[in-house]
Amino acid sequence: MKPIGVFGGTFDPIHYGHLRSAFEMLQALDFEEVRFIPCSDPPHRGVTYATAAQRYRLVEVAIAEQPGFVADDRELERGGPSYTVDTLATLRTEFPDRSLGLIVGMDAFLGLPDWYRWDEILDTAHIVVAHRPGWKAPDIGVLGDMISEHGTHRVSDLHETTHGRVHIHAVTQLEIASTEIRDLIAAGRDPRFLMPDAVRDEILELGLYKGE
Repeated sequence: MKPIGVFGGTFDPIHYGHLRSAFEMLQALDFEEVRFIPCSDPPHRGVTYATAAQRYRLVEVAIAEQPGFVADDRELERGGPSYTVDTLATLRTEFPDRSLGLIVGMDAFLGLPDWYRWDEILDTAHIVVAHRPGWKAPDIGVLGDMISEHGTHRVSDLHETTHGRVHIHAVTQLEIASTEIRDLIAAGRDPRFLMPDAVRDEILELGLYKGE
């Protein structure tokens, strides 16, 4: 059975930067599916601007037409702080024999030691780092040690084992940020072409981000 990609985030709002990275991972790493899991209560982010239910709805709308993309509301259902290690534990219970690949950007990977029980993630899943130009993978410190011990360039390693490897994969760089989209909408400008039209229409219909 092919691996399952796990793509968490606030998605406040989701945009083409998220979608393109996930699509490239789906294809290049031969995932069975990529699960988009919006954070209900992101412990490292603080405030969110749309509710968890609204952000989940935007994800549903964004991925509706793409085979292999799945919206997963487990963090909304669980409640409390959305710790990645807890989310991966529930996925491991649901898929005990499947390879799980946690997809993170290089910026998030560099901040991994600040995550709750971060050193337990490889006990449950692989870490797949979406690498973009301008970022350098660490070669010293705890993350450098992690890459040295667990890193692999072989996609097949993600298929042959269920967890425990770090794989860095280059993706297309799209300079789109949720913060800039929210600022643009708050200024009364149109976010068209930064996200699928269905997401834009949903944001406008719900009146999101106008009050920032």
